[in-house]
Amino acid sequence: MQAVNTDQMTFTDARHMPIVKEYARQIGLVETIDQMVDTQMELSPGMAVLAMVLDTLSGRTPLYRLTEFFEEKDTELLLGHPIEADRFCDTNLGRSMDKIFDTGTQKIFSQLAQNALSAFDINPRQVHFDTTSVSVYGDYELYNPPFDITYGHSKDKRADLKQFLVSMLCVERNIPILGATKDGNASDKTLNNELLTNISSYMARHGLSPGAYVYVADAAFVTEDNLKKADSNQTWFLTRLPATYNECGRVIREAVAADQWIDIGALAEEPSRPKRPTASYRAYEGTVELYGSLYRAIVVHSSTHDKRRHKRIERLLKKDRKQLEHDCKQATGTAYFCRKDAQTAGERLIRKAGSGYHRVKVNIEKVPKYARGRPAKDKPRAVLSYEYLLSTAIVESPEKVAPLRLEAGCFVLLTNLVYQQEDWSALELLTLYKSQIGIEKNFSFLKDPAIVNSIFLKKAERIEVLGLVLLISLLIWRLMERSMRQYVEVNDCELTGWVRRLTRKPTAFMMITKFASVLVITVGHQRQLARPLKDFQLEYLKALGVTYEVFTTP
Repeated sequence: MQAVNTDQMTFTDARHMPIVKEYARQIGLVETIDQMVDTQMELSPGMAVLAMVLDTLSGRTPLYRLTEFFEEKDTELLLGHPIEADRFCDTNLGRSMDKIFDTGTQKIFSQLAQNALSAFDINPRQVHFDTTSVSVYGDYELYNPPFDITYGHSKDKRADLKQFLVSMLCVERNIPILGATKDGNASDKTLNNELLTNISSYMARHGLSPGAYVYVADAAFVTEDNLKKADSNQTWFLTRLPATYNECGRVIREAVAADQWIDIGALAEEPSRPKRPTASYRAYEGTVELYGSLYRAIVVHSSTHDKRRHKRIERLLKKDRKQLEHDCKQATGTAYFCRKDAQTAGERLIRKAGSGYHRVKVNIEKVPKYARGRPAKDKPRAVLSYEYLLSTAIVESPEKVAPLRLEAGCFVLLTNLVYQQEDWSALELLTLYKSQIGIEKNFSFLKDPAIVNSIFLKKAERIEVLGLVLLISLLIWRLMERSMRQYVEVNDCELTGWVRRLTRKPTAFMMITKFASVLVITVGHQRQLARPLKDFQLEYLKALGVTYEVFTTP
């Protein structure tokens, strides 16, 4: 066999990266950043960000030895232009990050998000907001930083580490359109208020006036200032009413007493399993008054009760029963010399149990008292007197415990959509609130060790730019996932999932594993795949709206 000369060949472990580059092109990543950031450096800031995004979504740590990442790779294929790997040195990347910070990370991401909404026809009428903490190692004693890296309430349960916060605004459940880094000790209540101040002008950039969108946030949203600001800005909101408000308990008790539930059923698409039953929901429409204003309250009951509340109820019932057992022990240990005294004691015990969650069944037993000594032969024992003893049985009071358990499975959704019940039913509002989990999954993405390891940058300004890189990576990640799921829904089909099982819910991570073996051979300006794409890979490309030529054409 004749030896093949490989000196002129470049072997690029392309994997899924050409697909990421294509999505970056569709949102105008490089062009937008280069137009917004004023610089004359040999490495354009847009190209630097694209390189960091590719590095991030390749499963490596962004910024870490980026030069090595692009060595002996076809940079023209991956980046669109032939760029020497040496240009991605730490000095060039650091200068690019400083220039990007000077331009404004929020300004840049806002424009890229607007590009994505237009390119992919995304509906921005339902917006979700939340925050998370990111822990860092080191002292970070910085002079006049853009945000304070300090100790605060750690959502990672690492109170020993300093941190900063990341706030995020998403549409269509998990597509990020706004992100920012905040002080490590900032309050979610304050951050909600800051966003409400600017949300009208921000959403106006996407062509939405006040009243054309619904702002979804967690329970930290509910403060007097936030509620009043939302009303004054004509911002529709949906949140969860904290149980610390008396009105929350009142409207739940009202719902349980009225027993006029609206049956919603299950929202999850997955079938119920013995160890993981699917929750079934029902709702009750009510109102609550907070800080002098009337709001719509939807009491939602879930069949899969909150375990913490269940445990709290069990502790309450156990305490109530223990006290009742103590009283019963005293009553049953006492001998009564007439039935009336025994009946009085039993009635007292029943009345006392009536104030708790148990009831007592009392039985009076007549017991004879005999004379001392052995009776004469063939004669009965002489009874001197009789005494009366109580026997008790403790059972739960179903008319009291059942509502308690029912209340434990309830939570309250709060909204100022008071007169829009035809447009926004209880089912639609619950579905919208449950989609808040999408933003929680985004935070999991940002904290995934496969995406980003411990923050090692020592300048807060560059940490903020790193946050921008991660947000852009997340945006592209979610856009790819959205495209695949839309394809499955429109074509009523399935894609190959894990272990060759078919799935109707493909994920971006699932997709990248399907292209892990893609290798591109480059000779001069000619490129070809080392082996042809398989049928399931071609199906994924079709779902992504991308042709196989992305692997051979820059």
